[in-house]
Amino acid sequence: MSRPPFTFYEFFAGGGMARLGLGPGWRCLFANDFDPVKAATYRANFGDEDFKQADVFDLSADELPGAADLAWASSPCQDFSLAGGRAGLAGGRSSAFFGFWRLIERLNLQARAPKIVAIENVTGLLTSHAGADFAAVCAALATEGYRFGALEVDAASFLPQSRRRVLLIGVRNWQGASSPSANESAAARRAREGLPAELQSRWVGWAPEPPGRRNLDLAALLEPDASVCWRSEGQTQAMLALMDRRNTAKVAAAMTAGERRVGAVFLRMRGGAQRAEVRFDGLAGCLRTPRGGSSRQALIVVEAAGVRSRLISPRESARLMGLSESYELPRAGNAALHVTGDGVAVPVVRWLAETILEPLLVPAPRLLAAE
Repeated sequence: MSRPPFTFYEFFAGGGMARLGLGPGWRCLFANDFDPVKAATYRANFGDEDFKQADVFDLSADELPGAADLAWASSPCQDFSLAGGRAGLAGGRSSAFFGFWRLIERLNLQARAPKIVAIENVTGLLTSHAGADFAAVCAALATEGYRFGALEVDAASFLPQSRRRVLLIGVRNWQGASSPSANESAAARRAREGLPAELQSRWVGWAPEPPGRRNLDLAALLEPDASVCWRSEGQTQAMLALMDRRNTAKVAAAMTAGERRVGAVFLRMRGGAQRAEVRFDGLAGCLRTPRGGSSRQALIVVEAAGVRSRLISPRESARLMGLSESYELPRAGNAALHVTGDGVAVPVVRWLAETILEPLLVPAPRLLAAE
């Protein structure tokens, strides 16, 4: 007998990357985002039957059908981000978490609380306000009957993009072990140890099977040279002039390598001055939403003919998030980058579903029967 699909709610859904990562074995009961660009992208790829565009604070539990197995929340991360203002849960964006949590509380009162809650965010969540914000989220989970644990995952294990995120997973009626995982990251360990004793007692040390070895690098995902728009020589030289001695040495080493080398470049503020920083390790830097001059990632190509540079394209950014070629992006370049730069990497979600979420939802006798 085939197993019916697992069910989920998807909050702060963006372009639906969590939905794609969960895969065909999961059925969406309800999805939500308030951003019009993301909402249009979600509808373009999945239709609007189970999607509602609205502020999460304007939703009611009565609008959420059924009793979902999972509630996924990729709540806004700017106020937790190391690149942001670090306002934490007091910030106007990340406080949206509590709009989401109000719905979980109402569902619990109706005996419809999801068995699993997965909260995805930047690693700054672990340290925001010296751990007070993380403790507040954990306390919210505990109050509604969840045991929980956090793990750090870098999309670089799956895709050629350095994108480290924290995943806080809560489960109701947990019967398993509660000891910390031997693979716990240092940041997660410090966050756990900083919790009050009562919250530490509810900690679950998630220990999923590690992902396989990544077999793609940045160069493999790029568009053909002839199909993209390159910067002028003057623009490239201006970017190179923003590099300090260490980054200039990286470019010089690439020039003497005798082969084509592709690097990723970010503009950052260092000591009050704008600097260009380059990496040639086969990875792109973390994609961001295009809100400022330093947020748009550039590529540098070093070969026998010299050095060229250009901006990363929307389709390349989609590939770096694990999106297929058939995924429909907004036509406007900045809008497309807004969707991809604010999403969760698809293969990270698939790995999480296979190693943690689905095993939690399939009773052991059924697993044995399947074997």
